[in-house]
Amino acid sequence: MTAINGDTSGIRKNLIENLEGLYNLVIPSNQIISEELIESLTQLTTQIKREIAIYINRRGQVVAVSIGDSQTVSLPEFDARRSNSRLSGIRCIHSHPNGISRLSDADISALKLKRFDLMAAVGVNDGIATEISFGYLTGIRNESAVIDIVGPIAIEQVLEADFVSLIKGLEHQLTNVDRLASTYHVERAILAGLEQPNSAWHIADSLQELAQLAETAGAEVVGTIWQKRDKPDSGLFIGRGKVQEISLLVQTQEANIVILDDEISPAQQRNLEQILGVKVIDRTALILDIFAQRARTHEGKLQVELAQLQYSLPRLSGQGLVLSRLGGGIGTRGPGETKLEVDRRKIRARINDIRREIDNVKKQRELQRKARQASAIPTVALVGYTNAGKSTLLNTLANANVFAEDKLFATLDPTTRKINLPSGFEVLMTDTVGFIQKLPHHLVAAFRATLEEVVQADLLIHVIDASHPQHEEQSNAVFRVLRELNAADKLILTAYNKIDKVDGKVIERLLRVDDSVAISALDGQGVEQLIRLVEEKVKPIVVDMEFLIPYNDSGILSQLYEIANVQIIEYLEDGIHVKAALPSEKQTYFNSYVIGDVLS
Repeated sequence: MTAINGDTSGIRKNLIENLEGLYNLVIPSNQIISEELIESLTQLTTQIKREIAIYINRRGQVVAVSIGDSQTVSLPEFDARRSNSRLSGIRCIHSHPNGISRLSDADISALKLKRFDLMAAVGVNDGIATEISFGYLTGIRNESAVIDIVGPIAIEQVLEADFVSLIKGLEHQLTNVDRLASTYHVERAILAGLEQPNSAWHIADSLQELAQLAETAGAEVVGTIWQKRDKPDSGLFIGRGKVQEISLLVQTQEANIVILDDEISPAQQRNLEQILGVKVIDRTALILDIFAQRARTHEGKLQVELAQLQYSLPRLSGQGLVLSRLGGGIGTRGPGETKLEVDRRKIRARINDIRREIDNVKKQRELQRKARQASAIPTVALVGYTNAGKSTLLNTLANANVFAEDKLFATLDPTTRKINLPSGFEVLMTDTVGFIQKLPHHLVAAFRATLEEVVQADLLIHVIDASHPQHEEQSNAVFRVLRELNAADKLILTAYNKIDKVDGKVIERLLRVDDSVAISALDGQGVEQLIRLVEEKVKPIVVDMEFLIPYNDSGILSQLYEIANVQIIEYLEDGIHVKAALPSEKQTYFNSYVIGDVLS
């Protein structure tokens, strides 16, 4: 006997057996519903006082039975033909215990989403089937499914309707409309999160940022929902009741993806997808998808692919809907997407290959870094929350032509430019990848070679979007990542950006922080003051010195070339005259050869 879908708890065994007996009914192929099925559905609905949904194929066979509560019923997934110009071949007949047969918003959304041949609701009141309503797809207008609804009408009228002629007429209309599935190509997202004690961000603020991420990835946010819990549910992350709310929201908003605000386990993801019937991803997968879209260099693509594979590896076994995501969309893009359906052994081998390539990149970076260190030019790294304005600031300072856009993670690949300070002093400034709250640890690990620029920099400029309502929380998120990189104790300047959007009193309060400056990277306000502050901080990092090296100690010259920027060299009778800029910590190494005063 085929099982009953839904929650059967609290229903007597004999009623379960009667529900299972529905599978034995056969509806004449030319009828929408039979009198016998109406009677059975009415009787069982009255006895259990819950909605009952029945799936019937075109041969008139009952292929699924599901029960819900007094107001809703969860519709099971089914294997049905998929064609742009044809319907699913399944009709859904369900009861409304309140006696009202009108199709709800959830009914109509399910009709569109699952492409039923027909969706019908039978009103049941005091043990009597009072009326029936039904709807069906007739075509597409402006990329939206067009629905015709009949009823409420008397049961007798439905029993007399010719189902075969109705379906033939509908599919004839649809053969000329080759875009039935286009309604679902746009990713319509429901956002969901948990409000937990001691959270760094308020749940509404966190979900607002998640909405920005979703829009950056190309999705349309059509609903937001959250729940207050002390800790996540082990099986579903959010409570079962809230999952049912999300399920209704998915149907009424015609959503095709649900995005969780925190990282969820593979088991939680599978369970949610089985219940909701749509793709479920978390914040980590969403950020990875954005990185996959934005990576431009070979190094960036390698790092994103590594993070994607590390994230996907534990999710490969029995993923359900995940492994059927051949249509693309959020969570499936990027250099690593073709690797997601191969076996674990090949995935691990690919991870090892990428790590070796990234190690080679890291070695090349180390060589470049040594060359910069040998030139004794101080290095400055721009760090900050994503979309704080780091790339715009580098463009303003150095005409760097770095891609900058008012979107999260507009740039991923680090860019280094030489900046001439007013005194003629030079620094190398690097724009780094933006940080974000709940930054996936896979990304931190994968981008560690890139983030070494932060670790090795002589000075950090922490760029903060002063106009953002959560700029303090964003700042804290940046310092959490810096601590993870062991870089939180470095010399740091704070640049409060976008002051053109901020009230003067707010700026005055912000500038109480030591070593801070208010700027607008876009129009140049305060940038000169920032440059002077940078010069003040980095000049002590190197010291101009003058040496006279005896010819019998000429080996010292090669040591100077390794650690200093040798500016002038003259071969005199009494020795080699050298002017060089040394890192301040190396100043005492060559004291015995110093002539004159240390140059300023």
